[in-house]
Amino acid sequence: MKRRIAQLPLHTGKAPPWLFRRMTKLAGAIAMAIVEEFGTQELLRRLSDPWWFQTFGCVLGFDWHSSGITTVTCGALKEASRTMGQDLGILVAGGKGKTSRKTPSEISAAADRWAIVDGDRLIAASRMSAKVDSAGVQDGFEIYHHAFFFTPSGEWCVVQQGLNAASGWARRYHWLSESVHDFVSEPHQAVQNLDAETPPPKRSGKRQAMLNMVAKEAHDNRQGCADLACHNPDWVVSEIERWTEGPTLFAPQRHPLLPRDVNLPRLRQLVIRAHENHPRDFATLLGTQGVGAATIRSLALLAEVIFQAPVSRADPGRPDNERRDARQWADYAFAHGGKDGTPFPVDRVGYDRNIQILSEAVRRARLGENDRFAALKRLATMGSRLGNGPIG
Repeated sequence: MKRRIAQLPLHTGKAPPWLFRRMTKLAGAIAMAIVEEFGTQELLRRLSDPWWFQTFGCVLGFDWHSSGITTVTCGALKEASRTMGQDLGILVAGGKGKTSRKTPSEISAAADRWAIVDGDRLIAASRMSAKVDSAGVQDGFEIYHHAFFFTPSGEWCVVQQGLNAASGWARRYHWLSESVHDFVSEPHQAVQNLDAETPPPKRSGKRQAMLNMVAKEAHDNRQGCADLACHNPDWVVSEIERWTEGPTLFAPQRHPLLPRDVNLPRLRQLVIRAHENHPRDFATLLGTQGVGAATIRSLALLAEVIFQAPVSRADPGRPDNERRDARQWADYAFAHGGKDGTPFPVDRVGYDRNIQILSEAVRRARLGENDRFAALKRLATMGSRLGNGPIG
């Protein structure tokens, strides 16, 4: 599983209305062009590639290195889906903050509207992907944005983002349905950061140890967690209490394995709820309502002690693999400029002209008049020969 790396500084603010309107139109035109030429599955593949996604956001004219490129680009595609319907080729649910919690109801409504038979499976995929990145992977980034892209035939991809308020950086997680063979074992298409090194915190505070329950090497620990949830809840909670007593229990110095401020009464309720669900495996345990990061962390570390099944502390966003220079996708900010004036203010006239050209090319291609579309393909080929070909 290859994961490409980049890093996203947390930025505040919103895209100005005049730019977001244009982003919506251009995002829709680009999406329709890709679907027309390559099909809906290819569009999902590209959205699940963090480098192509970053390039896409740069072409749309947003800040090339801002965390906002994730939320605004997804928002533009969602608005394009709302206005264009199935002409876009894909449907979009979810968003930032409170909107992300409406994802299941939005998927359900779309399933009813478009007679999608896999609506329940799509909802389950959305919920599990969000649960994995909020509780299964505890890397210090709190998920605050969840966008779910799907087709009437049941393919999907997820783009979601977490923030680390202490360091001031964001991490983006990409999922693709065709690559997910097991939701709780190496499921990500990619995890995107901003640099190979995690930046130091801006302010001091408690730092929680990494816990990666979806790493391949955590298989035995995952099964141990499910086995523990099937034990008597009173015994499980008593063991957690016993193992969290005393500051030197988990020597050597590296770090305590369980946070000292665990809320045991709350944890007891969740352990009982998990037990009543009779989880046969970790995926069932993780999908139990109310089971979150604290429950998973406690059970994982208890399973390590009892079953000698080590947890994984491998950071999913810092693998040892190929890296591409950020300039390869930052260059695409020169297509129309950037919201913040970098590399230059957005060229509104040129932006509107390109929307019109691309939209007309797609419309005529769907009518069987492929001359403009063929011209765009020739232009892309020429650019590739000059060394400026598209990424992904």
